[in-house]
Amino acid sequence: MSAIADRKEPALRAAFPVLWHNGLIAAGTWLLAAAVTFFLPDIVPYGSRGLFAGILAAGAAVLIVLSFLADRLGRIGRGLVHYGPWYIALGIWLAIWELITAKFGWLPKPFFAPPHGLFHVYVTDWERLLICIFYTARLWSIGFFSGIAFGFVLGVALGWSKTFAYWGMPVLKLIGPVPASAWIPATFFLFPTTFQASIFIVALASGIPVAILTASGVNTVNRAYYDVARTLGADGRFLVRRVAVPAALPNVFVGLFMGLYYSFAILVVAEMLGAKYGLGWYLQFQTAYSAYVNVYAALIIMALICSGLVKLLFLVRDRLLSWQKGVVQW
Repeated sequence: MSAIADRKEPALRAAFPVLWHNGLIAAGTWLLAAAVTFFLPDIVPYGSRGLFAGILAAGAAVLIVLSFLADRLGRIGRGLVHYGPWYIALGIWLAIWELITAKFGWLPKPFFAPPHGLFHVYVTDWERLLICIFYTARLWSIGFFSGIAFGFVLGVALGWSKTFAYWGMPVLKLIGPVPASAWIPATFFLFPTTFQASIFIVALASGIPVAILTASGVNTVNRAYYDVARTLGADGRFLVRRVAVPAALPNVFVGLFMGLYYSFAILVVAEMLGAKYGLGWYLQFQTAYSAYVNVYAALIIMALICSGLVKLLFLVRDRLLSWQKGVVQW
């Protein structure tokens, strides 16, 4: 009888899929947020209220459909179920946010803005924001990748060579605690353009943690690995490329994560050095005119970009260090 029941279970699941209850609850909270946004009057109008409410209602409809399909979507469905409480909390938060800002005015304009006010910025100012994203991406990518490349090479040299570490590590420890923004006066003298100075500031912020942690990783490699490799005929170059660097990669990635956060934190300061566009420039420009809703909108974009890059870096780390699973504690 149990064997017959086991054979019938997949057929029953196909005919009557498991309902994702949190999806239905989340759809209800999103509909609540849409109703609060659309039907309650604003004390101070922000624009795009109806469009934002329509998007929330459409999102609720999608959640309702997914509530009946999540069981059939495999890995995507499992991800939806895992983050179900977050979807519920998001709908509740959007409704409360609308009430305390646009509807009741407890958090007044211009210092605070409702969700549909932020959405209105994306609707009306998307072209300038897109240009700023492009300029920031150019500045950040050049500064970050040049900084981590130099920091990685420097860290390997510091960790491998005792002579180089004797002279270089004290200097690095002296420079490391100094905020990258403190070097701005020197950059005006050292670099012919403000763009090059901005790249240097970002590179310095991202390269120092990579250099320190790479040096630490190379320096703490188990010496038995070197002895085994030398016994098999490895020379110094092989030991660096195939033993020291792979074994130090966990530390290198810790430095990369730190450098990523530091580089984004310094972006606003770096774009103060005469940039014509960029998200940091956009923040300063809008703050000068007390357009705080635009400031919040740009901050959300920066946070999403940074979190996306962190997620990408996690994927790269997991791919490159897959051979160390079971050895390195994740």
